[in-house]
Amino acid sequence: MNQKPSNAFVAAAWMALGIGMIGFIVGLWRSDMLLNEKGYYFTVLMFGLFAVISLQKAVRDKLEGIPVTEIYYGISWFSTLLTITLLVIGLWNATLLPSEKGFYAFAFLLSLFGAITVQKNTRDSQIFNKNQDFN
Repeated sequence: MNQKPSNAFVAAAWMALGIGMIGFIVGLWRSDMLLNEKGYYFTVLMFGLFAVISLQKAVRDKLEGIPVTEIYYGISWFSTLLTITLLVIGLWNATLLPSEKGFYAFAFLLSLFGAITVQKNTRDSQIFNKNQDFN
């Protein structure tokens, strides 16, 4: 990777992350759910963001030949799939309108996509800057 991500792509990634997270959190804030339900969905969101960043790093490290233990790699995949499963189970059993369920699902997925892309851009920028220092 010898090319730095464009400013437009970096901005789009941060916007996706921000819009997804803020939309999800504002939706929780304004909802009529009990506090423990709001806490459940907020925790799933935070766990999901951490899981996908960890997975993106592990996958990228493996592709670049940086040692990654199989247990960490497996846990990263498991955690990512678990967060999605927990959200699906929670929404499936929630007493929300279908439109609300869809809103939370898409805000969650947009947040995960944004987190992965921000992590990728950050790493690509660091690699680009290191390569520029050597030239």
